[in-house]
Amino acid sequence: MRRGGAEVTTLRRRTFLIAAAVTGATVVLPPTTPAGAETNLWDGALKRREPNQNGVLTGAPSHNGWEMEAVADGRGNIHTRPVPGTPLSGVQLRVGVVDAVLAYVIHRFHCDVDELRDGDVVGWRPPATVTPALAESNRASGTAVKIRPGHYPAGSRGGFYPPQVVAIRAIIADLGGVVRWGGDDKRVDEALFSIDVGPDDRALPRTALRVRPL
Repeated sequence: MRRGGAEVTTLRRRTFLIAAAVTGATVVLPPTTPAGAETNLWDGALKRREPNQNGVLTGAPSHNGWEMEAVADGRGNIHTRPVPGTPLSGVQLRVGVVDAVLAYVIHRFHCDVDELRDGDVVGWRPPATVTPALAESNRASGTAVKIRPGHYPAGSRGGFYPPQVVAIRAIIADLGGVVRWGGDDKRVDEALFSIDVGPDDRALPRTALRVRPL
């Protein structure tokens, strides 16, 4: 039996919506779409994608309020990012304004504090390996890095020469408070540099736009 034109059109639209939702494509519906029909299909397709995200997102915040993620370089927000102007092959950071600001910190460290070599900077680490109450947990949300952690072990002070400390403080000051140096923490960690504002803080994107060009 031949289907009516309206019924065929509806089936085609439903098939398109399901395929788009599964692949992650953006769907723009025409204004004549019947209310609720495609919405139910869209919600169902998204629910089928949830297991992919459940393996990444933890629902738990790091010390600075950003969500920790279980994996990097997967389907989440944390990926290996380049650091222009340095010999580093890449650092695992939260993509977007965070990686723009932390890449700037790393670049300035390389230029103003001490020259870096590939492998000197480490970013993300698994949530199970950090203590959420400590600033080190920011690495699990992709919002912190450690620069030469073997040279500047946590709990030890005085790893940098005075002129280097001056240069580090100048970098932090130039960023207007959106980054914190672990050397100023109660539990000293001179290798640690963290985003020091939450995800909704408007100062971070403003700073990222200002410092992204290196």
